[in-house]
Amino acid sequence: RMHKIKVYNSLSNKKEDFVPIDKDNVRIYACGPTVYNYAHIGNARMAVVFDTIVKLLRYSFPKVTYVSNITDIDDKIIQRSIKENKTCEEVSQKYLDIYNTEMKRLNVDAPDFQPKATEYVKSMIEKINYLENKGFAYKKDGHILFSVSSFPKYGMLSKRTKEKQIAGSRVAIENYKKNPEDFVLWKPSKENEPAWNSPWGKGRPGWHTECFAMASDILKTPFDIHGGGLDLKFPHHDNEIAQSCCFQNKKSDLKSYAKYWMHNGFVTIDEKKMSKSLGNIVLLKDYLKIYDGEVIRLALLSAHYRSPLVWKESLIKQSKNILDKYYETMQKLEDIKVNVNNFMLPKELEECFYDDLNISKVFAYLNKVIKMKENFKTDESKKNLKRILMTVSNILGIFKKNPNNWFEKKINTNDRNIRFIEDLIQERNFARDNKNFNLADDIRKKLASLGVEIQDGPDGVKWKWLN
Repeated sequence: RMHKIKVYNSLSNKKEDFVPIDKDNVRIYACGPTVYNYAHIGNARMAVVFDTIVKLLRYSFPKVTYVSNITDIDDKIIQRSIKENKTCEEVSQKYLDIYNTEMKRLNVDAPDFQPKATEYVKSMIEKINYLENKGFAYKKDGHILFSVSSFPKYGMLSKRTKEKQIAGSRVAIENYKKNPEDFVLWKPSKENEPAWNSPWGKGRPGWHTECFAMASDILKTPFDIHGGGLDLKFPHHDNEIAQSCCFQNKKSDLKSYAKYWMHNGFVTIDEKKMSKSLGNIVLLKDYLKIYDGEVIRLALLSAHYRSPLVWKESLIKQSKNILDKYYETMQKLEDIKVNVNNFMLPKELEECFYDDLNISKVFAYLNKVIKMKENFKTDESKKNLKRILMTVSNILGIFKKNPNNWFEKKINTNDRNIRFIEDLIQERNFARDNKNFNLADDIRKKLASLGVEIQDGPDGVKWKWLN
């Protein structure tokens, strides 16, 4: 049957019919993490959202090629390498391995390609050289900068005015820029920093060139979908479009790089955007110590992917309860053997998925079908229900475990890592003894977000699980 997938294209700011460039190979690129630290819930949301989009495309098309890159050279990695007295490569490899292990626990499939920026430096140098030779970039004080005025359609993705572009440039306006909105393609490396030989001397690429180079080299342009977090629209994605359109001499065709742009919303904590400066970064590893990866995955999918997601304890509890309910249904259907290859979902359910990934409508539909007694009466009706649930499971990456194992885990509180909680309580006691009440309060809040209630009494601290 005809696939009528609708996606919200950030380029046009509206929902559009998704028409692949080549229906036999849908190509998608999403900007992955900079690996210098543990992944936070925001990184996890992007990975889970685009993994789900890819799974849906795989349900719909014969072949999907998915690329998600790794930034393994960056100021933050350099700072971390100095702090840990390791090479940049050791730091980035350590955190990349952790990231990939954690993603696996969230049922995120490995992308078909996970290129590292450092593997594409030669390609970046060639592309920057070409842009410079064609007059789109210029050299100043050892830096190569992209000249934004050479690309009149600059900022068409983020829809930012020139004033906003200048105000939003991440750094103080450097004296080597001809125009404040120009951005760095290549910069000289300082002493002890990783460096590559280039026509402009020893240096390293700017961040904005890596994705343009890797996406173009691996997927070829134009490709179907470019994705990432909302915070990348400006300047990162605007800058990628500028470089690619100029590189291809297609300055007026913004779709010559990627046809559709998809962005996932921020994760907020108590309605505040998660940020280092606010100190409210929530690390994925802390949740994985206590909750099954599927619970976290469902929590990350609970708000529409384009909306902000407010991360709180009640959301995780709710996700756990929803999964329990579906596992109970799967348990009832355990003896039913089915094959879901080439199985097509009921039209009404498929339309929920195809409406820019409307997962809340998917669950409304599923709730309806598992409440209907007649779906459990005959073997044929049970088979049909199981096929539906297993196909949804393949697309959403949830209820993939054996139901009996799922419920065994539920009883075993040991799994909820009691040592980890007791360590946190000790940290809090230590903070209180040292009159560091802000830290003590933060730890109490963290324990609450992990589902633990603490009571201070004359005999010391008692704790219990919040039900």
